[in-house]
Amino acid sequence: MDQTCAMRIAVTGGSGKLGRTVVRVLREAGHEVVTLDAAGERGDGFVRVDLTDYGQTLDALLGVDGQDGFDAVVHLAAIPAPGMTSNVATFSNNMQATYNVFAAAIRAGIRNVVYASSETVLGLPFDVPPPYIPVDEEYPARPESTYSLVKHLEEQMAIELVRWHPDLKIVALRFSNVMDEEDYAQFPSWDADARARKWNLWGYIDARDGAQAVLRALELESVGFDRFIIAAADTVSDRPNAELLAAVFPDVPVTREVGEHDTLLSIDKARRILDYSPKHSWRD
Repeated sequence: MDQTCAMRIAVTGGSGKLGRTVVRVLREAGHEVVTLDAAGERGDGFVRVDLTDYGQTLDALLGVDGQDGFDAVVHLAAIPAPGMTSNVATFSNNMQATYNVFAAAIRAGIRNVVYASSETVLGLPFDVPPPYIPVDEEYPARPESTYSLVKHLEEQMAIELVRWHPDLKIVALRFSNVMDEEDYAQFPSWDADARARKWNLWGYIDARDGAQAVLRALELESVGFDRFIIAAADTVSDRPNAELLAAVFPDVPVTREVGEHDTLLSIDKARRILDYSPKHSWRD
């Protein structure tokens, strides 16, 4: 299928912080979008689904009440961060939901899957320093929480599923900390302490650019599995990178010139393969 044509897309978690923007951007790009989520408003392409129930997930992806099925799935639904629920609840919900979405998509004949992985697999909160900076997709995952462990296991599951199904595409987007415009007012308060945001190397992602990455990944003509760090082009800090790194990670190798405020979460691979180009910055 030509992924540049209009698609009918299921977005799980479309009622969430990133999901709302993803739904809007995909619709603006000409795609038909249906939100599959546990919470949301009736109408406007919303279907209430418990994604931890495989039967409900499969039924929804096959089409509800005679509606057509889907050309693609964007899976964003999850308990979205560590520490929000017990470890067991986080693992059970997120792992089961992702397995159900992947398995149901395959059973429904969908071969274009994009989903939210996480920057946490890079070793956040970096209490053990990263092997080098900028961090990228090249070193092995280093989950340091149950939430991150699930994200790592989801990537491993995707690797096996595309091996079983050679015509399948699964793209994992390792999103940084998602921000809306109204969140930017708090950014200057973090500059007083260089360690305040060291946990993700002072990274973030504007929800609008996160949605752009989803669109680019859906349009990518490929099969198999791939993973991409998705972050803004800059840091959350007005303090220069050299100052931040000297204060917090003085012994970590810096593998290339990073500029005064350039992101330390490398988006080079996403730029190169997805043609991802972040447009939004809190500095604007």
